[in-house]
Amino acid sequence: MWWFDRPTRRAALALGLCAAGAACGFAPAYGPQGGASRLSGQVVVSAPADRAGYLLGQRIEERLGFAATGPYTLTVTHDVSRSGLGTGGDGRTTRYQLVGSARYSLREGTDGPVLAKGTVDDFTGYSATGSTVATLAAVRDAEERLMVILADKVVDRLLMAAPDLPS
Repeated sequence: MWWFDRPTRRAALALGLCAAGAACGFAPAYGPQGGASRLSGQVVVSAPADRAGYLLGQRIEERLGFAATGPYTLTVTHDVSRSGLGTGGDGRTTRYQLVGSARYSLREGTDGPVLAKGTVDDFTGYSATGSTVATLAAVRDAEERLMVILADKVVDRLLMAAPDLPS
């Protein structure tokens, strides 16, 4: 009869999930043996080509730590496109969406073999209903938010791949 007690079922489920996580070799990324410790301060991010690339690289370095030299080199390229989402009664576009993608490749050294690569994508939006200055600020803010989102996704993918990297 005790099994039908709701708190007991929750505790049993939580205990079972913990046991299953430990059995499959789960290790926290930021734990002592996690991928973050393997990449922290070890990844040199390639030089950016524009403002968006700078923002992308800056966020990656915030998450992984800045490295002037290191065993790994990360090259990231990005694409951003803009499309109108909403229009007013006069036909003017009042809301825009920025869709971005980032392609990354992690190499051993500067020209070694590719250890991890992939593509991530996401989107942000902004309103164009204010003054010209307000719209320009909204565009810059949306671009910055998009680059942070893409950089975080790249870092997450790198942390997942970190256990398989050579020491």
